[in-house]
Amino acid sequence: MTQVERTMNRLGLEKSPYLLQHALNPVDWFPWGEEAFEKAEHENIPLFLSVGYSTCHWCHVMERESFENREIAELLNHNFVSIKVDREELPDVDRLYMNYVQSSTGSGGWPMSVWLTPERKPFYGGSYFPPEDRYGLPGFKTILLSIARLWKSNKRKIIESSSRFFNSLDQFSRKNPHALAGEDEAQNKCFGWLETNYDSEFGGFGGAPKFPRPVLLNFLFNYAYHTGNKKALMMALNTLKKMAEGGIRDHIGVTGKGGGGFARYSTDARWHIPHFEKMLYDNAQLAASYLEAFQCSGDAFYKSVAQDIFNYVLCDMTSPDGGFYSAEDADSIDAGSGNVKKEGAFYLWSADELREILDNEMLSAIFFFTYGINVEGNAMHDPHGEFIDKNILMQQATIEETAEKFEKTTEEINAVLDDARAKLYAARVKRLRPFLDDKILTAWNGLMISALAKGYRVLHHEPYLAAARKAADFILDKLYDRKKGLLLRRYRDGNAAIAGKAEDYAFFVHGLIDLYEASFEPQYLLTALELAELQDSLFYDTAQGGYFSTAVNDKTVPFRLKEDYDGAEPSANSVSALNLLRLSEITGDEKFSIKAEETITSCGSMLAENSHALPQMLVALNFAHKRKSRVVFSGDLHAPEMAKMLAVVNERYLPGNVIMHASNELVGIQRFPESMQTGAAHPQASVCIDRTCLMPINDPKMLAETFDRVMQ
Repeated sequence: MTQVERTMNRLGLEKSPYLLQHALNPVDWFPWGEEAFEKAEHENIPLFLSVGYSTCHWCHVMERESFENREIAELLNHNFVSIKVDREELPDVDRLYMNYVQSSTGSGGWPMSVWLTPERKPFYGGSYFPPEDRYGLPGFKTILLSIARLWKSNKRKIIESSSRFFNSLDQFSRKNPHALAGEDEAQNKCFGWLETNYDSEFGGFGGAPKFPRPVLLNFLFNYAYHTGNKKALMMALNTLKKMAEGGIRDHIGVTGKGGGGFARYSTDARWHIPHFEKMLYDNAQLAASYLEAFQCSGDAFYKSVAQDIFNYVLCDMTSPDGGFYSAEDADSIDAGSGNVKKEGAFYLWSADELREILDNEMLSAIFFFTYGINVEGNAMHDPHGEFIDKNILMQQATIEETAEKFEKTTEEINAVLDDARAKLYAARVKRLRPFLDDKILTAWNGLMISALAKGYRVLHHEPYLAAARKAADFILDKLYDRKKGLLLRRYRDGNAAIAGKAEDYAFFVHGLIDLYEASFEPQYLLTALELAELQDSLFYDTAQGGYFSTAVNDKTVPFRLKEDYDGAEPSANSVSALNLLRLSEITGDEKFSIKAEETITSCGSMLAENSHALPQMLVALNFAHKRKSRVVFSGDLHAPEMAKMLAVVNERYLPGNVIMHASNELVGIQRFPESMQTGAAHPQASVCIDRTCLMPINDPKMLAETFDRVMQ
């Protein structure tokens, strides 16, 4: 028997990269499930729940300090049943206990550490704990000893305390639906909050740390469209521009090879010093935001950033089968520091290193000026002292400013910078890459499918549509069991598992609707309708509206929550409401719009009191109550005239619009004017505003004039 076999714990049988990272810990870990719950109940000892994810920097730190420490492991093994959860596999478990940690401590984060009764009710929690007492605060070992003593001496008090939290949470989650008294008031309150918190110098909202939160940008574009508020548009465009210039973006991307994309967040207010992990869900949503910025502004800068994100995902984050991987780590081996893992090591450069790679005085001068390179390093905000003498690329000068300084044309500067980036990319690929979390999640793939479908419509680039199709077909083949009526959440290493959560259904349906509008292939719309019905049967709250995060038949979670917050990802309820409204507009079936209204109403209290918490739901609210448009195309999809008419629609930002192609396969469910023919001899389009449809148009110029007239 090998050393690995002797020391492997239960997590060695799991597929999650995060759980496998802990498979050799001396802690007797359990995955979330009945075996752990039954052991705790049988032995009458508490559960210790540790939640994190594979690319989490402080999760790695706590593992090294505590979970690999044999003394601490013995304390855990003797006094607790220890459970390790990948928050990306079980987001409902994570949200339930994060709710407790945030309400009891005032903050939250990962790793999340929570102690539970055998009935899975929390009684103490926090995030990262150092192994020993520091700065007058108790360390992890001290906390373990204290909780173990308290459980033996005053178990009854602990149980009563945990029950009070669950009772209050139950009461909160079952609050009565609240119809909005003033829809515009909720929209204006959200904009007012954003305006107050807007950073006019660096973009974004609030101070450090700064997170992209694309749902806020979605709202601002939507709000500007419906109100004509130019400041809302400016805030969104400036935020996206500052982010793209900042260090939160990986500037070393080479078309067709890889690199690029965005990191998780910035630790400073200038978007300069990122937490270097890259997440699929961020990049998917940001790609869509940059496409909308291009539609709204016509500025090719935003188009180029969207293309950069797609290049990164398609080159570095796509499996051979077409599914999209989840994340890349923040830490990687720094060969120059004794092969120790360091934050951002893959992305950092010394000035001397850059000069050696660029190997040209003028090339170096232009690159240094554009990206703010300093001999002593440029990381002015370095919270943990990891970036000494290192540079994080950030576009400090515009192409125009660089061209003026070096007396060259902008075309010449772009060519020089392309050459520099290619050289740096070639040098960087020789470094040890950050760890890749190669699990494929249905929800996040849905977001990426949606972004790529939009990318094809706006940029007319066929590989984007091909990639969206391939990913959707992968999910439908590997993660959807039609016979059992079940969508699964995770695929890795040939294994599909974990019953889908509400967000898996919502985000994937969203992606399928967008893919239908990009391809007009009927099976994607039909499957979206099928999955929307299945989502209703598993997650919908028939008493008060809205969707629970967990399915009705999932007994592993002691409490089903309904999420009413659009954070780094939109909530399943916000996405579902918009899905239902779009399906209603496409099919003419009012049952979808009724359920959408009920879902919006279920979040009415939050919309009335803190509407900035649900910006994506406000987008759905506008779709429900503002003027809608529907464009129905008929005729040969491959005809040049059809491509020109589609371009008229796709180049415009039209948040209240759906597009359809009249086809025989969808005659029974499509909503299209009587004047349209499924087999029209020549390409034509009919524009419908709310319930009024205009006569079919077969000339692209006339279609553009019609849009400009009726959509004002």
